Amino acid sequence: MTIHEFGKENDKVIVLVHPSVVMWDYFEYVIPLMEKKYHLIIPAIPGYDPDNKSNFTSVEDIAAELEDWLIKHGLSDVTCLYGCSMGGSVVVRMLADNRLNIRSAVIDGGITPYQLPWIITRLIAIKDFLLIYTGKIGGARLLEKAFSTDELSEEDAQYAAKVLKMISARTIWRTFESCNNYSMPKYIHIDCKYIEYWVAEKEVKDRKWDVEYIKKIFPHTVFRKIKDTGHGGLAPFKPEKFVRGINSVIWKSMISQGR
Repeated sequence: MTIHEFGKENDKVIVLVHPSVVMWDYFEYVIPLMEKKYHLIIPAIPGYDPDNKSNFTSVEDIAAELEDWLIKHGLSDVTCLYGCSMGGSVVVRMLADNRLNIRSAVIDGGITPYQLPWIITRLIAIKDFLLIYTGKIGGARLLEKAFSTDELSEEDAQYAAKVLKMISARTIWRTFESCNNYSMPKYIHIDCKYIEYWVAEKEVKDRKWDVEYIKKIFPHTVFRKIKDTGHGGLAPFKPEKFVRGINSVIWKSMISQGR
């Protein structure tokens, strides 16, 4: 896993975990808005790392690897942990692991484990795999129809096509199989005092099960609907709004902890 860092001179650590079918530069527009104030940690997830040819492993392994890296580098005190979609799955698992001092967290359209029979979960994974693999073969524009995304510009479509060409069929399969079925500790205790789950307006129906799951395992979570936005659309399309949201979460977490 390649880790990209910006604003290393700053004390407050923010970890940003990207969704699937993009690379770490998904955050390229928010980096210049945040690096003067925060120490940004942005991992390039295995399978989506242009500098390290690999395949996606699992949500559990990626969460553990990122936790190990942060602890090793003396960065276990995390001001805000953010993850979108697949990245949201990683955040959910990291919160459940409770190995870091995470002061606040944002799960942005995060995927949670399906509470369904094994055969049903595999059928769903096959469906998702075929949707993305069809995009890999037939064009990135199919992603707009498959998922509740914002409308892609021609430049955005070319970027998606580039990523689809780079990632392997194994990575596509493992991404959805793992995000839909990753394991969670039997007994969950977390010390993070402030969590928000963001739901884009265009994906409210798609995230219904995920919202119910988060309510069950992290009952103090605050839920926010992000207007005029599709799945994963904040960071690349509305970076200023993204930054305001993160700043708000950090401020609210400080208030809740009496800081």
